[in-house]
Amino acid sequence: MSKRKARRKIHRHRKKHWLLRREILLLILALSLLGTGWYLKEKISFYYAMNFKKFPHKKLNNSEFETQRINKIIASNTDKVFGIDLSHYQQKEDIQWDSLSIANQSIPIQFVVLRATMGNDDGDKHFSHFWEIAKKNQLIRGAYHFYRADEDPVVQANNYLNVVKLNSGDILPILDIEKIPKYYKKEQLITNLKIWLKIVENSYGEKPIIYTYYHYYKDYLQEDFSDYPLWLANYNDVEQPSQSDTWKIWQFSEKGIVHGINTKVDLNMYNGGLWSMKHSITLD
Repeated sequence: MSKRKARRKIHRHRKKHWLLRREILLLILALSLLGTGWYLKEKISFYYAMNFKKFPHKKLNNSEFETQRINKIIASNTDKVFGIDLSHYQQKEDIQWDSLSIANQSIPIQFVVLRATMGNDDGDKHFSHFWEIAKKNQLIRGAYHFYRADEDPVVQANNYLNVVKLNSGDILPILDIEKIPKYYKKEQLITNLKIWLKIVENSYGEKPIIYTYYHYYKDYLQEDFSDYPLWLANYNDVEQPSQSDTWKIWQFSEKGIVHGINTKVDLNMYNGGLWSMKHSITLD
């Protein structure tokens, strides 16, 4: 036997042995499901999809680091609820609402948060369409206001309330605060944010969710708003967005690749299961 044929035979043997070991491991995991329930089933579904059922996106890709980081977060939280947020940056024709999923289609997208209004009088041009179609596709939906610190908080609150009509089962109202003008004092920012939050809380009878970045929350908001539901954005290679704060939602990537969408989107994870989400951050 030639050396080339010998090497091919060894390679085939190793490949066959490796595939057999992988199949055995999957069988062991499947059998153990009988004793450990739904959580392990989700783990197995994720493992199987990532190794045996790959569906690379036809148009989108990420760096190896970002891909591994996203997959690591999903793998550690397969029992959680995953969602996305959208705005007019995503075109209507880019979204197939009936097939939204991640991790090679093993993890369904179960909630979507939409930008509704911005500042005193601006609104997202796709909000009404996205709002209606999300409901038709049985997604838990939410709507957020992009807050502009140098505009009137009363007018901004009324802008949100005039556009957004939340119903039972929808996510609590959401305030997105990310920026502060250089000339603006922190004390004035806090005062005005409290005005917006109070007006919206009085309208719905529930404290709104605050969305912001990890460091922005630490620098400006933590001291005065720790009793509000928190949605944190943190795109670093971490196991959770904050070790010391109680958070409800984590936006863990702004480069999410979702089956059913032809543009990258923000990926979010609710810190719990579906029952918990419906009884924690949605309207009765």
